[in-house]
Amino acid sequence: MSTIFTKIINGEIPAYKITEDDNFLAFLDVNPNAKGHTLCIPKQEINKLFDMPEDQYLALMQFSRKVAIGLEKTVPCKRVGVAVVGLEVPHAHVHLIPLNDMDEMRFVNKVKLEKGEFEELAKAIAANL
Repeated sequence: MSTIFTKIINGEIPAYKITEDDNFLAFLDVNPNAKGHTLCIPKQEINKLFDMPEDQYLALMQFSRKVAIGLEKTVPCKRVGVAVVGLEVPHAHVHLIPLNDMDEMRFVNKVKLEKGEFEELAKAIAANL
């Protein structure tokens, strides 16, 4: 059965896409810990990050780094945090979270954004890649 991320990749579910290439996709988390919270995923459906072949894992980290640099140029923050949890969706993914406070990494307090804010933010981050 396809994960929600595979449905996003296939265009069955809309997403606020930032960038993509043949192998990876970056999009805004719709239930963000902080403004700009981004997910980077492989287009191939792989359950666990460390089940990925090493070259694909390293390529995902390179892709995530590129997105994190653009994110930090766009969203004022002290740094961009990285988290890999993997329990919420059985599809490998990297969370990139603009941080000003440690609580923003806790996945407890969420921020609310309107559709237009998501759209503008995704375009702004993409412009900074």
